[in-house]
Amino acid sequence: MTDPTRGVLYPEHLPRMTRLPPPAEASELVAWFWIPQWDLPAGETSRQQILGYPAANLVVEPQGVGLWGATTRAFEKELRGSGWAVGAVLRPAALVRLHDAPATLVDTHVELHAPELVQTVTAALPDLGDAVGAVSRWLSRRASPATADGRLANAMADLLMTDAAVLRLDDAAERLRVSARTLQRLAHRTVGLSPAAMIRRRRLQEAAQRVREDPDAPLAEIAAELGYADQAHLTNDFRAVLGFTPSRYRGAR
Repeated sequence: MTDPTRGVLYPEHLPRMTRLPPPAEASELVAWFWIPQWDLPAGETSRQQILGYPAANLVVEPQGVGLWGATTRAFEKELRGSGWAVGAVLRPAALVRLHDAPATLVDTHVELHAPELVQTVTAALPDLGDAVGAVSRWLSRRASPATADGRLANAMADLLMTDAAVLRLDDAAERLRVSARTLQRLAHRTVGLSPAAMIRRRRLQEAAQRVREDPDAPLAEIAAELGYADQAHLTNDFRAVLGFTPSRYRGAR
């Protein structure tokens, strides 16, 4: 499972956040579960800025269940009062069973009618393991078994999201022993983003984490290590997706 703060631009602002691996029956469907819980004093807010993974999320909250597509930009969520959510980072094999056009979900979401799931998860809390089990069973009933295409898409997503040596579409296609065109079609059909977009997101997440955690590292060095052409390329990627430069991000922290 990845670093819990990867993709979180200001982890010091996080409420109580727990990440858990999926149980065995949901391992082809869920990459991991994330569970925020918060209880803020009256009038206080917690502003969360997130650079999401190139993946969809199933999110159970007291008010309902949402299926959120992959994102092309950072997003913000402002927390008030008290609350919780149980989110699942979906693997492509699950998404294609829950929605027939993942590309239409990019940067948006749909509400799912699943009041019984909300009731079951609410009753399971505060036991996080029981809550994760409830969501896993619900997903397994609706998205299992994974298809052959779904398993190939899972392998693609695992590679693009975790292997820093994969910097180009051709790198991924060669590793998976398929054509670049096949990989492009598979990503569009099962994730909604191109493989290149998924690689860029992973690389930008890594860059933001390096800028945040290593304040003395030269930006040009970070850019080179992560496969950017130069520091200007890194800066342009930051500005296009996050709305600010690496220097400004580092200075604000």
